[in-house]
Parts: sequence; structure tokens; C-alpha cells
Amino acid sequence: MLIGLISGSGTEHWPGLELEQQRTAETAYGPVELVSGRVGEVGVVHLSRHGPSHRRLSNHVEHKANLSALIAAKADAVIGCTVCGSVDPSLTPGSLVVFDDLYFPSNRLPDGTLCTWHDEAGGFGRGHWIFDRPFSGPLRRALVRAGQGLDTALVDGGTYGYVDGPRFNARAEITALAQVGVSAVSQTAGPEAVLAGEAGLPYALVGFVTDYTNGVADEPEALEALLARVAQSGDRFASLVAAALPQLSADDLAPAGTVHRVDP
Repeated sequence: MLIGLISGSGTEHWPGLELEQQRTAETAYGPVELVSGRVGEVGVVHLSRHGPSHRRLSNHVEHKANLSALIAAKADAVIGCTVCGSVDPSLTPGSLVVFDDLYFPSNRLPDGTLCTWHDEAGGFGRGHWIFDRPFSGPLRRALVRAGQGLDTALVDGGTYGYVDGPRFNARAEITALAQVGVSAVSQTAGPEAVLAGEAGLPYALVGFVTDYTNGVADEPEALEALLARVAQSGDRFASLVAAALPQLSADDLAPAGTVHRVDP
């Protein structure tokens, strides 16, 4: 079994990864730096969305290249990790959340094109991704069980809201997101969920809450507090994943929903 790990701000390198081997994967959408190794007894392949020294802001992330590289590496499932801002006041900074729903109505990649593999009329394998929940149930359950043994508070379920970056959101925008039930936001994971879903690749998303979004708290925290939590996030993600991986079996993993393919 091989698990793909996608990390964001604060986790350029995956903590505790053993037997590391770095390589460049060439894809139809550009090169991707992958690091292969093991977490305990489980093989993993890790990529950093933003690259060394946060080279890519959220609007520069090549999501199709990233998912293509993990698919070509024959990952059985992918766990996405993102630092995020809380829209729901009950979702407190310093906690983890294993999301179970997605708010991504624009369905567009950072370059403005639609977020889909099916961008060519008549392309083989084209179809519609149909689902009740957009994240893999078996993968989510393993992460939630793993979180029960950690010191960090973990919330089972919540709606991930994808927002365009690199700027943060205005108070009016956060109010609108709260009204449709968004729990927390960040600027990268929406396209990952859609592309993994269309590819039939089991995908789950874990967030680490670094702060309250604009207008949620009575008084905004200092930027230093947000950055301190970003720095903590890698170890929190790594502890959760290390506890979850031994519970996984490739036979039990399942993607979210199904893809109704037009071609037989």
C-alpha cells in the first residue's frame, strides 16, 4: 500500500519520514518534486504544494500536475493537509478537523479554467463525478479514530470552504461563507478534492486551525500567533497520519462516490 501526502504552508518537509528518496516526476502539466519513504511500516510519497521557501503562492499551485504525479506513482489514496482559518467560532485555533463536506462553487483552478480532467470534448474516460460526500469515508474514519488518541483536539466533520488567494477574505465574504455552513477556509484543497474524485482516487482532507477568520473573533490576534501555529502544524499532521496509517488496508479504501463514465 502506498499513501500520497500533500502538505501546505508550514510543512515543506514531512516530519519523521524514513528512507527518504527525492525525485522529479515529469507530468503532462509540469514537473513535481516527490519524496518517497515510510511512515512506520507504510510506504508514502509526499509533495509540498508550495515548494521550497514557499516558492508558489496558492495561485501558483499546479493541482493537475500534483495529482497526476501521485496517480503515476500508484498511490492507493491521498491525504491532504491544510492550515486553515476558522469561520465557525466553535472551531478553535489549535484544533484539527477532518472535513466531510466541500464548498467550492466556482469549481475553477487558480488560472481560471474549470477544475476537471475532462477539458476536451470526446476525450476518453470523460464523465460526471456523482457523490453524497466528497471525501473518502474509510479514509476519514481512520483519521478520526487516530485522532482520539492524540493530545490535540480533533473535530469529526465540517465543511471545507475553498477561497481564492493569495489575499485573505473580507468580513463580508466570511459572513457569506458562514451563512452557507462553511466551517473553515483555505486557498488550496478544493481542486485536490475534485481532481481526486474524478480520478476515482480515495482522498481525505485534514485541517489545522491557525486562527479565526476576519470578523469571527471579537479582536484579531497578532500575526505572530497565526505564524506560530503554522509552524506547529507539521508535527500535528504527522502525528495524526502516523496513528492512522496502521489502520488502513488497500482493500478497504474506497473513493468518494462514483464517476459515471460516458465511454463504456
